[in-house]
Amino acid sequence: MLQKPAMSWLLSSISVLVLGAFPLLGAQAMPPAEDDDTGSSRQVVSELDPRTKVLDVSTLGSLDRLIDALVDDRVVFVGESHDRYEDHLNQLEIIRGLVERGNQVAVGMEFFQQPFQTQLDAYIAGTLDEEAFLRETEYFERWRFDYRLYRPILRYAREHGIPLIALNVPREITQKVGDGGIDSLSSAERRQIPDEIDRDDADYRAHVEQVFEMHPKDEDASFEHFLEVQLLWDEGMAERAAQWLEANPGKQLVVLAGVGHVQYGRGIPARLQRRVDAPMSIVMNGHQRPLDPEIADYLLYPQPVELPKTGLMGVMLDTETAGAGVAIQGFAQKSGAREAGVETGDRIIEIGDIPIESYADIRIALMDSRPGERLPIQVVRDRLVGGAKQLSFDVTLQ
Repeated sequence: MLQKPAMSWLLSSISVLVLGAFPLLGAQAMPPAEDDDTGSSRQVVSELDPRTKVLDVSTLGSLDRLIDALVDDRVVFVGESHDRYEDHLNQLEIIRGLVERGNQVAVGMEFFQQPFQTQLDAYIAGTLDEEAFLRETEYFERWRFDYRLYRPILRYAREHGIPLIALNVPREITQKVGDGGIDSLSSAERRQIPDEIDRDDADYRAHVEQVFEMHPKDEDASFEHFLEVQLLWDEGMAERAAQWLEANPGKQLVVLAGVGHVQYGRGIPARLQRRVDAPMSIVMNGHQRPLDPEIADYLLYPQPVELPKTGLMGVMLDTETAGAGVAIQGFAQKSGAREAGVETGDRIIEIGDIPIESYADIRIALMDSRPGERLPIQVVRDRLVGGAKQLSFDVTLQ
């Protein structure tokens, strides 16, 4: 892959590889032709399929061997499926392993946007606690994946003073480009995107077109605008990474991003290498992906790991209407809140001991709860007679 002569196939120490689909080298492909009952001889065609892949299992190793191989890379891309906890645990182990080997490491993250770098710095410095960090980075509004997937990585970085780099371009920019293309951006907005955007990779375009065809969209959705959004993500993250590398010679950057941004090197890696000539490697989960030497430098095959389920109130929220707390606009089919006496239109102002002012507050209040747990909540209910009234309920989480 990137600056490497051949593919290396490595497994983590918790991995399982199922073999049995590979032909034995040197085995006879077909029995010799035999006469059938009519006396005619059957023709047997034996032709090797040039697409057959052969895996040399003697190269399989441990996560420690992988980390040893990554020590001298300037950049390590660790691709993820955002909702796979095992991917994030392996990301943490790679970061930890590099730090323990004496590397000065920073972690670049797709899931934080560049305008929030100050908040990441404050979190690592210890001047911003976790709850304030989540609110001020607008994590739940801008990313929405369960924060617990990433929490071990972020806490490890804080404990060891490892810089976190917000890689992604602002959502406001990509939303506008999705609607009207890059030409719709103002001059001020254009200053927030890379000057250089490479549109010439035909394989990249073909991959994005496949994604576009599978993506839910309106009838008037524009592929060219969709493509420009993908380009902005990849070029924007590559440029931010390049800026950090140039400002921090001798230090190593571990980039955490979705596999679509790193596989085959077409997304962030090639665009970063265009800006910074340095050794780089791509690591990603190999499950349900083609056994292709071009897809990454190292493939991992971890066992699935599930996060404990979070307790749910069974409510649908209205996050747009102004007013105290957050309004309830409906209920799930099974709802502990409705069973406790909460009604549509009530505004949640407290869960447990956490005041509720935003959607993020609700996510924070429920983050470590469990199904079956009972939580006190307070709501404000508007009444036709007597005005608003504050009510308390004990809700059994689903």
